Amino acid sequence: MEELELEPSKPLLLTPEGHKRLQEELARLTTDKRAEIAERIRASKDHGEYSEDNNELDEVKIEQAIVENRIIELKSALSGAEILTPDLIPTDNVGLGSKVKVKDSDRKIEFEVMMVASVEADPDNDLISEESPMGQALMGKAVGDIAAFDAPAGRMQYEVTKIWR
Repeated sequence: MEELELEPSKPLLLTPEGHKRLQEELARLTTDKRAEIAERIRASKDHGEYSEDNNELDEVKIEQAIVENRIIELKSALSGAEILTPDLIPTDNVGLGSKVKVKDSDRKIEFEVMMVASVEADPDNDLISEESPMGQALMGKAVGDIAAFDAPAGRMQYEVTKIWR
């Protein structure tokens, strides 16, 4: 029987800002949020731990599981992470850490995004995951290239107009 050979995994590349945000989130969850949840569990147990109608306790335990899973995810991500240095961020084509200005000619808009690892993605703040449909379409593109992808709003096409660090 042959042993399954696993390829060594690539390190997770994080922007300096993203690394700091994830460390801060981990610190907040492990200190403040855990203490808050423990207090809420104690308080809800005082209202009847063994009551079948203790919905508050059930909700807090679900929240506790979500927080603990996020802590595990953050610890795992940070333990194997490397911080992107400026020399690792491409400017001739779109890559991790690149800031990209794109133009949607159909809707007559231009906007900027930054390509990041999925763990630090935040589309509301224009941090686009390399694994998202838009991110996959942009990766490797150069100025003047068109990135086309399917989105919930339909087929999107953006022209890359600028790439920088």
